[in-house]
Amino acid sequence: MAAPGTPSTSPLDLSPTSVSPPGPPPTPPPTSNALSKSPLESKASSQSPPSRSTCQETSLPLAVFYGPLDAKNPLLASCEREIRELLGFMRRKKALATTEEQKHEFHRLCATSLFNIWTKYAPRLPAAYYNEKLLKVGDSLCEIKLMPTSWIAVNLWAWFGKTNQPRPPGWVSVNDNEYKLALLQCYGRYLQQFHVNFDENKADVNQFKTAFFPKGLGDKTSAHTFHALSGKNICSYELVCDNDVNLQNKESVTQCLQILSSLRLIMQVALPLEHLCWIIFNGTIYIYTICRKLMIIGQSSKALEYLLWASMCMEFSVPLLSVRYLTWRATLYTAVCQCYYDCQAGVHAEAFARRALAKIDELRQLELMSSSQSQEESRRYYREATIKMAVMIFKRGVFESRRKHKGLFRPKIRVNLREAQTLPWPRTVTERLLDEMFDSTASRFLAVLEALSDSNRRTLQTGPIVTDEVEVRDVVSELFMAGKELLI
Repeated sequence: MAAPGTPSTSPLDLSPTSVSPPGPPPTPPPTSNALSKSPLESKASSQSPPSRSTCQETSLPLAVFYGPLDAKNPLLASCEREIRELLGFMRRKKALATTEEQKHEFHRLCATSLFNIWTKYAPRLPAAYYNEKLLKVGDSLCEIKLMPTSWIAVNLWAWFGKTNQPRPPGWVSVNDNEYKLALLQCYGRYLQQFHVNFDENKADVNQFKTAFFPKGLGDKTSAHTFHALSGKNICSYELVCDNDVNLQNKESVTQCLQILSSLRLIMQVALPLEHLCWIIFNGTIYIYTICRKLMIIGQSSKALEYLLWASMCMEFSVPLLSVRYLTWRATLYTAVCQCYYDCQAGVHAEAFARRALAKIDELRQLELMSSSQSQEESRRYYREATIKMAVMIFKRGVFESRRKHKGLFRPKIRVNLREAQTLPWPRTVTERLLDEMFDSTASRFLAVLEALSDSNRRTLQTGPIVTDEVEVRDVVSELFMAGKELLI
């Protein structure tokens, strides 16, 4: 490779020795030369009529010809080496592609190289090994485009069942080219074996199981199929977000809803089987991620049913009823309540929050009967979940408790807020309610913020809340006064 300042050579040039994979040792010299071509040469040769050496390649020995299918098998070792060199090249060289032309050339070379590897080895590898390799390469391509972040997204290793223990979320994508390559050349290739062509959004569970699990869910390949289906949805969503970050186009929202429907169908198939609980857990994570995006753009009504589904899945999956997953359950419960509030259905939001509190209490009773976890750790989980639900109840209850009900005469008692500021806490009815429901300053302040927030009202809009009810305006003033006191 020439120096970076040399105009005649691009920093993205691939040399046959560094990236282009060498052929397997036992193959004859003509075939070996043909297989060791660079991706550019491979593309050029693919456009020309097939040569005699290409015809010979189809009759090359299978992997079993060289001995046991282990790391010492020369054909498997050669395949592993070529894939490892390609992925290493992609990790090293992608930062050097700065211009659009260089990026396009880089991704074209990578796509061509990966296509050539699959074409070269697919007929000679055992089907099980080849399918597993497709999924592993797809995972690696997705990992190249991932970086740590505070925004919640799926951890691909947990999602794909690298281990059966789900891991905490904490990854998000920054680009789409590797996702496109993983979708088309890895997960898509795996799913081509089923030869199905139907709309997943209109298919029922039985049709879905017949199409993708013809040997039943007990077959050892079923985990790989779940892996590929999940990977397809992940890559599809990341591509949608890359093309339309804020989902401003109607087509982008429609595609997100289709992905959510596909995820729900996958979870519906896996829900009855306890050993597939990792699919349920990671499915709820990605449903939450997509629905949060929809809620931000004002599509809470469309996200509500999927968040409800995710919450119910966490309740019906026995392995996920552990206290370990209580915090995540409470997060899903809270998202459902927020959707109801966004849809101006506060009654349903409060009812769902109270139901969630009852479910949390049920889990607490079960935990007391079989205390396998430390009491201190369990208490922390229950406290956090209870606070989240109490905040959702307070959001509506603080206003409804002060509204004037029809047919009920009640003398109007108004507090002079200017004089009340000099009194000790609690000074108002709102502050007394905060004291009754919450036992810490942080939780009280969170309740105040949530009660004052309204997704249907502009954040920086000045002036009093638009309502003719004097009691509601009083509550708003008391909330602001309480919030100021809690901050000081």
